[in-house]
Amino acid sequence: MFGKHVMAALAALAVAGVLAVVAPMSSASAAACATPWSSGAVYTGGAVASHNGHNWSAKWWTQNETPGTAAVWADQGTCGGTTPTTPPNPGAFVVSEAQFNQMFPSRNSFYTYNGLVAALSAYPAFARTGSDTVRRQEAAAFLANVNHETGGLVHIVEQNTANYPHYCDAGQPYGCPAGQAAYYGRGPIQLSWNFNYKAAGDALGINLLNNPNLVQTDPAVAWKTGVWYWMSQNGPGTMTAHNAMVNGYGFGETIRSINGSLECGGRNPAQVQSRVNAYQRFVQILGTTPGGNLSC
Repeated sequence: MFGKHVMAALAALAVAGVLAVVAPMSSASAAACATPWSSGAVYTGGAVASHNGHNWSAKWWTQNETPGTAAVWADQGTCGGTTPTTPPNPGAFVVSEAQFNQMFPSRNSFYTYNGLVAALSAYPAFARTGSDTVRRQEAAAFLANVNHETGGLVHIVEQNTANYPHYCDAGQPYGCPAGQAAYYGRGPIQLSWNFNYKAAGDALGINLLNNPNLVQTDPAVAWKTGVWYWMSQNGPGTMTAHNAMVNGYGFGETIRSINGSLECGGRNPAQVQSRVNAYQRFVQILGTTPGGNLSC
C-alpha cells in the first residue's frame, strides 16, 4: 500500500496534469464489437470476431468452431457494452422466430413458432440441458428430423393414404375407438399407431386415443406429440433422441431412435443423408458446430 507521503505526491502530480488518473472502464465504454462471427467463415491466426457480447481472437486457422466453446479462440473481453455474455433469460428457447423461419421458408402455416414454444412447457429439459452448444445442437437435431419427416414442415398428415388402415393394433385392450383408419401419421414427427396416440395422450393429459385429429388441428398439440416422442421414446434405438444429444452420442443416434430400423445400417443411406444435411444446415443457422457421430 502507498504511504501517505507518496499518495500526496501522486495527488499533486494529478492536479498539475502530469499524471492521469484512470477510472475503471464502465460497460458503456467497452471496446467496439468486431464483425460478428460466422460459422461458415474461415479465420486465420490473429483474426478477430465478435460473439455473445465479446470480441474473440483466433489463435490459428479455424472454421465452424464457436467462440467461447473452442480453445482456438482467445477472449479479448466484452464489446459494445450492452450485449450480455449469456442470454438474458436462460430458460428461453435457443431458436429465435427469425431463425425458425430461415430453417423452414416454405413451411405450412399450421406449424407456428408460437405453437412450438408453447409445447416446450410440457418438457422443460428439451433444448435447455447442458451447455449452450449442446442446447443448440439438440434443437437443431430435433428440427432436422422434423424437417425430414414433414418435407420441410409442409405436410401435416401422412401422404400415403393406403397406409391409414394399417395403424390400428386391435389387440390392445383399449382398441381403436376413433376408427380403424384413424391413427395415421400426423404432426412434426408423424405420430402413428393407436398405442402411440394412447401413450402420448396419457403423458400429455390429452385424450388423443379418442381424438387423434387434435394432432392435425391444434399446432401446440402437434408440437407436443413431437417433443413427447423425442424426450421419452427409444423407438427402434436404444435411447431417447434427447439422451443421445445431451450425453454426446451424436445426431446419428437420434436417427436410429426415430427410424433406425428402416434407414440405419446401410438400409437407406439417402434418407439418412437427408437428415444429416438438414442438421448441418440448422446448426450453422444457430451459430454452433454439429459435433461427431452424425450418421447411423
